[in-house]
Amino acid sequence: MCGMPSMRIGIIGAGILGLAVARELARAGAEVTVLDKEAHVAAHQTGHNSGVVHAGIYYQPGSLKARLCRDGVAMLREYCAEHGLPYDEVGKLVIAANRGELPGLRRIAERARENRVPGVAELDALGLREIEPGAVGIAAVHSPHTAITDFAAVARAFAADVAAAGGAVRLSHPVRAIRETSRGVEVAAGRARFTFDRMISCAGLGTDRIAALAGAPGDVRIIPFRGEYYRLAAPARGLVRGLIYPVPDPRYPFLGVHLTRRIDGEVLVGPNAVPALALEGYSWRHVSARDLRDIVAWPGARRLAVEHWRTGIREVYGSLARRAFLSAARRYVPALAMDDLVGTGGGVRAQAVARDGRMVDDFAIDVRGRMVLVRNAPSPAATSSLAIARHIALTVPLPHMP
Repeated sequence: MCGMPSMRIGIIGAGILGLAVARELARAGAEVTVLDKEAHVAAHQTGHNSGVVHAGIYYQPGSLKARLCRDGVAMLREYCAEHGLPYDEVGKLVIAANRGELPGLRRIAERARENRVPGVAELDALGLREIEPGAVGIAAVHSPHTAITDFAAVARAFAADVAAAGGAVRLSHPVRAIRETSRGVEVAAGRARFTFDRMISCAGLGTDRIAALAGAPGDVRIIPFRGEYYRLAAPARGLVRGLIYPVPDPRYPFLGVHLTRRIDGEVLVGPNAVPALALEGYSWRHVSARDLRDIVAWPGARRLAVEHWRTGIREVYGSLARRAFLSAARRYVPALAMDDLVGTGGGVRAQAVARDGRMVDDFAIDVRGRMVLVRNAPSPAATSSLAIARHIALTVPLPHMP
């Protein structure tokens, strides 16, 4: 990257992806400044996920998701080892509860092989119980190298790397204005003003607002979906050794209610996927009239609601009824009882939706002049963060500006 030492690059978003991109470019010699409206890093999606490091078994072969997830796993595993960060390959079982789910399970096994995910095995009912004695099902796919980590801790380590390479992470600096000129990209954030040679947006839930400020609204919009969890009470945690997942519905990019052992020893049950009433709508109490107006104004959101309203009603019912969560979990771990579920926090997924109502499945990165806009980076973006950062650094035109 000739000339990179004098290049000024602004990155909007101090989640794990923005910090990974900043780290990559700062280590290459760029003058990097990260801007975020929150007072700490990893405040939203990065700090509210379950910590699963995906192995790449689900994703369409040849897609950015598939390629960058596989590359990202190896890079993240090595990074955690070098920096003393937690990384535990607890393994994942994707379980078919009935014969109707067997075709979907076979598709997952085929994709895992095409994506060269190591160690994947197809198991019968007895074989899956050797892995998870508390689980039941008629068949399963086992991914032994699926892991768990603490993504917020990883993000903090990335931020430290940025600082060590001479970059700056400016927190409590909400972006107020963006203007591309002949000299670069002018950004007003907080009370400060910056001029960058290139600007990269990794704004997550704020993607649309940043794109609008940049004059580049694009062909997709972010629709927020809240994922709610319960955690297992201490006596029930021993029923789950690793990760227990259902066969996902191919119509949706969500993976369904599952059981997830976390790096801190907790076991989560969830998430569901309910439409949030605000971009940062972490509960039903969080409502934003402005956000709702923007969401409803997008034709894709209305078409999505019309096509999938029955599923939406089921998800909302599950949000309001703990029994629905219990029923979903007991399909795979029947020993669970109502008292085993304890309320806990959740997260909000920034899901890009196209004008025709289609939920965008793959990562989407848009280059507009001097600006790079990450339009869609849902799971496994945290797993893939280092590989996405390398992809942006290698494929986005970032030459030295005269």
